[in-house]
Amino acid sequence: MHIRIVFNVLAVFVYCLFSAQTYEIQYTSSYNGMVSTDQPSTIVWVNEKENFILNSTIKEQKSSYPYEITKVEKPSNTIVSYAFLKPGSLISSSDTESVGKQDFELTNETKKILGYNCKKAVTKVNSNTIEVWYTNDLNLKGGPSVLGQNLGLVLEVERNKNSLITAGSIKKIKNTGIENIVKGNIQTTDQLGYKDLLWKSRFTTLNVFENETINFSDASKSDAQIKRYANGTIILKKIKFPAITDGENIFVELKQQSNGDAYDRTGTVFFIPQDKEKSFFDGLEKGAKTLPVYENGNGKQYYGVTATESYSPAMEMMRFFTAFGIQKFNHIQLKGKDWQTISPYRQDITELKPALSGKELWIGTFIGNYDKGGHKVSLDITIHKSDQTVNKNNTAIPLFNTLNIMEMAGQDYSTMFNQDKGLLVTFTLDKDLKNAQLRYTTTGHGGWENGDEFVPKANSISLDGNAVFSFIPWRTDCGSYRLYNPASGNFQDGLSSSDLSRSNWCPGTVTNPNFIPLGNLKAGKHTIQVKIPQGPTEGTSFSAWNVSGTLLGIR
Repeated sequence: MHIRIVFNVLAVFVYCLFSAQTYEIQYTSSYNGMVSTDQPSTIVWVNEKENFILNSTIKEQKSSYPYEITKVEKPSNTIVSYAFLKPGSLISSSDTESVGKQDFELTNETKKILGYNCKKAVTKVNSNTIEVWYTNDLNLKGGPSVLGQNLGLVLEVERNKNSLITAGSIKKIKNTGIENIVKGNIQTTDQLGYKDLLWKSRFTTLNVFENETINFSDASKSDAQIKRYANGTIILKKIKFPAITDGENIFVELKQQSNGDAYDRTGTVFFIPQDKEKSFFDGLEKGAKTLPVYENGNGKQYYGVTATESYSPAMEMMRFFTAFGIQKFNHIQLKGKDWQTISPYRQDITELKPALSGKELWIGTFIGNYDKGGHKVSLDITIHKSDQTVNKNNTAIPLFNTLNIMEMAGQDYSTMFNQDKGLLVTFTLDKDLKNAQLRYTTTGHGGWENGDEFVPKANSISLDGNAVFSFIPWRTDCGSYRLYNPASGNFQDGLSSSDLSRSNWCPGTVTNPNFIPLGNLKAGKHTIQVKIPQGPTEGTSFSAWNVSGTLLGIR
């Protein structure tokens, strides 16, 4: 009897010792047979009650923010995700269902990994074939991801026969030290909120406008935060940009809905350089006619459109065009048409970094309209760490912008292309400029059937009197955006107005800039000339071209 009691006590002790045993598994990653040496190793701490998934830099508490640790609780297979957004900011979310929903095909294939007998199971995740090798030798369940947590201890995962993560070592440890990593106040949230907060912590967001109205009304007035001009068709806010490094990308993102205006309108997001004696801001405050004038012999005067020694024009970040009545006119019903509720416009503007980094600037948005309800817009500028190095320029110089942002305050349409001279800009470089490019955005407007909006016209660019580039800016994909245009008119030929091809723009879309190579430019005086065979005036209908140009390069 005494012997049996001693034996039972010993058995319980051994069982408890075994069940409390924690193992540390270190995994290595490879792609197409090449070991990845530029990323930390995956670490898994696993025992009978739980397993933690992290990496070697998190274990050493040297990881940069944001980073994640995943805990899988046993036997419930509850996934608890922890996201460390920044110092002192820790969030978590729980998922009790996803492991149970995993569907594996169990195979008869076996092999040994680190001396442990392993079996293979196969599953599909988002069209990717995933092969999981797991062992039951240790009577534990866990692995380097949430996949296979019900199978056993996963020692190898292969995706699409080219991406591999495999266990390189397994050792027993007494203490993980997880309590020194996951500590402090933890904000719990649902899974969607968790993903959103984590995603947004990966980049810097400069909020410019939030659900602001751009309309035409005498009641539109400036306030402490936002300035309004031209009867409310222009809104402006001063934004402080952080220092932006070479390894960061910049995006501008605008969301727009109709608040009463049913038509497709020209829009632009811009900023105002204030590096010279006079700026576009002076024109907004004192009137367009206070800005330098451009004349080309056609009898008209165009204010504030070209750079001079003492003036820089508004610098265009993104050209966009509103859809026909999106959201406000979604009550218009057509069979088979489920209208979109918002127009999203987003564009990479990293090439403008030299003109933005570390500066405090007026950021503006213009939508040309004469509607009291107008439009609702929200605008963010986001800065992202990236390995992409497409834009290597350290210089961005505004040369011209003929888009009449102050249209509703009397700034004339850009009809200067009805003369052979077109647009001619003289500029002076104080230093040589290598790998120069012209960031050129162009859209044709006006007229009806014979107007330049609907007639392809060549744009020709010359540098110092020599032709460097010519193309026909033309969009044929406008019909792809029909569901953004509920108020678009329908014609007898079965087409809608928003379907029609146009001179480089479509209702509800962004117009991309062209990057025109100019070679290496020497210090001194240069000229840029833009020529377009603008169509003639027909009665009260006329054509115009909105073109903007920024000189890029390396000094």
